[in-house]
Parts: sequence; structure tokens; C-alpha cells
Amino acid sequence: MGYELRVVRDSPLAFAELAKAIAPAGFELRGSDEIVAGHGGGTHPVASWQGQLVGEPGSDWQVAQLLRLATALGARLVGEDGEIYGLRDGVIEVAAAGSVVEIGKFEQIIDAGPAAWSP
Repeated sequence: MGYELRVVRDSPLAFAELAKAIAPAGFELRGSDEIVAGHGGGTHPVASWQGQLVGEPGSDWQVAQLLRLATALGARLVGEDGEIYGLRDGVIEVAAAGSVVEIGKFEQIIDAGPAAWSP
């Protein structure tokens, strides 16, 4: 099991609301619990429904997609250690313990696709 990122809202997210919101945002539901996004002619996992949306990203692309999904749902993207992922001036940032670290430019990450992080 990898590092989890969660899509968190102040008001609870119902599955019916999720299912209605994902298609206009460019996501698909695969099976009864997996949210996927397309790239390069294929679909790639972004998150799963476990009573809430949870992702275990293996690439910056997946982090960017999770952030896009959170935004479409009016939610925040939060890491399991409490860090907050956000977008400022087109750049994905992570805020934790009073500091902010840039991950990269959102559009460039999305365009690059879901290449896995190197070990």
C-alpha cells in the first residue's frame, strides 16, 4: 500500500454526487469504485471510492488528476500526514509544516502523462 491522498470536503460527499460530477470534469467510473482519466488513448486509475475518494499516486500526473478531481468536487486534496495540495498560478504546490514546495506546472504535468516515478 502506497502513500494515500484524500479528497476532503466540509460537507460529506455522496457517491451519487460523485458519479454525477466526474464525467463533466473528464473522469470516468470504472466498475463500482474506481475513478479513471484518459491519456494517450488509454485510461489510467486516479482514485477509488472507499466511502471517500482516495488515491495512491505513482506519478505527478496522478497527483495533478487528483487535484483536478478535488477542485471539480469543491474539495481539498490532503495527504495522510496532513499536507495540503493546491494550485497557484498554474503550479501545483504542497503546503506542510509552514513551508510550501512546488511540484511543477500543472499543464506540463498533465501533458506528460502518467509515467511512474522512478524508484
